Amino acid sequence: MNEPVLKTDPAAISSAEFFDRSRARLRFEVPPGLVDPNVIPRSGDQGNDRMLEIIAREQPVRPAAVLIPVVDHPQPTVLLTQRAPHLTDHAGQISFPGGKIDVTDASPLATALREAEEEIGLSREFVDPIGYLDLYGTSFGFRILPTVARVRPGFSLHINKSEVDDAFEVPLAFLMDPANHQVHSREFRGMERSYYAMPFAERYIWGATAGILRVLYERICLT
Repeated sequence: MNEPVLKTDPAAISSAEFFDRSRARLRFEVPPGLVDPNVIPRSGDQGNDRMLEIIAREQPVRPAAVLIPVVDHPQPTVLLTQRAPHLTDHAGQISFPGGKIDVTDASPLATALREAEEEIGLSREFVDPIGYLDLYGTSFGFRILPTVARVRPGFSLHINKSEVDDAFEVPLAFLMDPANHQVHSREFRGMERSYYAMPFAERYIWGATAGILRVLYERICLT
């Protein structure tokens, strides 16, 4: 997790520039690693990559898709959710709208849009999909393909309490500021692996959500 060199201050990137960069750098190409256990998503962290190799041998790949909804305010925000406390996986954690890819979904994008509508009632008419971010692997065997999207303000949300406890917005400038990217570590079968955390007010953003936001920062905010 070496810190790249910044050419510009990420907090100074305007909403228009962020979306322009995203459109220039992202595409809707589905990576083979989404379903192929022999293709390991690389994080740049040796311990984490080794963990993903072990998980791929022991568990079936679980393809998933999430939406990264960037709301086009004058000061843009990212719309996040807090998972319901009774869920089996990641109860109470901060996440993006999304979930497992169903066989009936036409694409990972379709999954992300469907899940955002089912979980928080985000209508597709407000969502302008831009492209897929890098594939992200987790210790639970999930292969997550995030879709970056511009969200037009004016939407109303309807929270599905069976899946989501709350939805809230965090300033994009805060999430894209590397000063707010804490690096923590834990042991996995004798190996040290790192993960990101981005605490915001009373919200503790960490794990896959923080890791994906870090990838967004590296792909879009660095030049």
